[in-house]
Amino acid sequence: MSIATTLTQAPVVVDESKCIAEKGCTVCVDVCPLDVLAIDMVKKKAFMKYDECWYCLPCETDCPTDAVTVSIPYLLR
Repeated sequence: MSIATTLTQAPVVVDESKCIAEKGCTVCVDVCPLDVLAIDMVKKKAFMKYDECWYCLPCETDCPTDAVTVSIPYLLR
């Protein structure tokens, strides 16, 4: 399993200005079937810890603030 080291590498990007994880929201983490999302305990924001996304989209569709964006590669669309 490869670690997502930069935002450009990660297919799931979280807009930290919209993320409300500091208020206790963990929806994106809870709905991810691969457990690739986590909450950064220092920033109190969600982030993608592993680059193993299946592009299934529940993290994006269930996010209450639209903070999560999944970049689906062109060949998978």
